[in-house]
Amino acid sequence: MLLVVAESAGSSPGRAGYKMAVAADGELSGSIGGGVMEVRLVEIAKSQIHNSKFEITSELVEQIHRKNIPNSSGMICSGRQTVLFKLLRPSDSNAVDEAITSLKNRASSLLSITPGDFSILTTKDGTPNDFRFEKINETEFTYIEKLGAKNQLYIVGGGHCALALSEMMSRMDFHIAIFDDRPELNTIEKNRFADEIKIIRSYEAVGGLIRGGSNVYVAVMTLGYASDEIVIRQLIEHELKYFGVLGSRAKMKTLLTALEKDGLAKDRLDRIHTPVGLPIDSHTPEEIAVSIAAEIIAIKNAE
Repeated sequence: MLLVVAESAGSSPGRAGYKMAVAADGELSGSIGGGVMEVRLVEIAKSQIHNSKFEITSELVEQIHRKNIPNSSGMICSGRQTVLFKLLRPSDSNAVDEAITSLKNRASSLLSITPGDFSILTTKDGTPNDFRFEKINETEFTYIEKLGAKNQLYIVGGGHCALALSEMMSRMDFHIAIFDDRPELNTIEKNRFADEIKIIRSYEAVGGLIRGGSNVYVAVMTLGYASDEIVIRQLIEHELKYFGVLGSRAKMKTLLTALEKDGLAKDRLDRIHTPVGLPIDSHTPEEIAVSIAAEIIAIKNAE
């Protein structure tokens, strides 16, 4: 049984797109938010799997996270979530294989679930919504999800901090691309976590390689002051969800002041997160990666 959070609101622990697979032998993979709610829904899924008549092949279960009300999840965190139950049969194995292939190849595709269908649809880049859920009535619904990472992280500069940040962000919902102008950099060779690594002739090219967007995040960590300035000039007019630049407070103050005097708009410069990351007195590349990742997550999840 595949359990999918189709929609959520408030302080729900499970967000749209969270998934859990419950196998006939009891094995579990993934999560729909945890807690007593998840335990109870897993037991429901097991029961439905072992129903010899397989009367229920799909179902919507609404969970409200408050006590003493209908459809209470048993949790008190407020909010609500609708969980989609979809029984997968052997005949659905081709669609599962298509989903796996699509994810491996980073192809543009959609997961489509209705009461009578489980399929993978091809689509073009630029699909406007990551998720679309429509409840027609108590038994009819449509759930469509864009497969793969929903967010794009560009790391400009491929040194030690980029390696550590790539490793950390690879566990999250981000497609990671790295740009650097040093083809033989040791940390580039070691990086097995980024989805893409591009060696460019000059950082003046990044303006054309990075597209703006509501799901686009940029972390700049080049070799020094001069290359940071080039990247900032290239990206300052881009509409980015996050634009962070690694550097000491003194260095970045000097750089931003010089750029403002040179005519760059102050309101655009003020959007840059620098010193980059949350202020946790980080020093090592791994600590710096934690601080940057935390800042990016806080911005991504802000209501």
